[in-house]
Amino acid sequence: MDTSGGFDMIIPTKGISPQRALLSISAQIIQVLDRPLTVTETWNLIHKWRHDHNAKEPISFIWFSYALDLLFACGNIYYDEGLLRRIKDK
Repeated sequence: MDTSGGFDMIIPTKGISPQRALLSISAQIIQVLDRPLTVTETWNLIHKWRHDHNAKEPISFIWFSYALDLLFACGNIYYDEGLLRRIKDK
């Protein structure tokens, strides 16, 4: 029985590298989300960011979606009129 509560996906563990941890991918999303973007634009910019920063391990769209969910749950982004937007000032 898994008692980690899902943390083994959020932070790096022996099974999840720092490049694939949802916390890392979420930070990358925040970096590229410097203006309102569609999900597709954000997905494309994440691929470019990861390539430019030598992130060797690929991420799937579902993994990207999990990172968006984490950002939404933490109150860092919201979805408005078809665009992802950062919540800059809390």
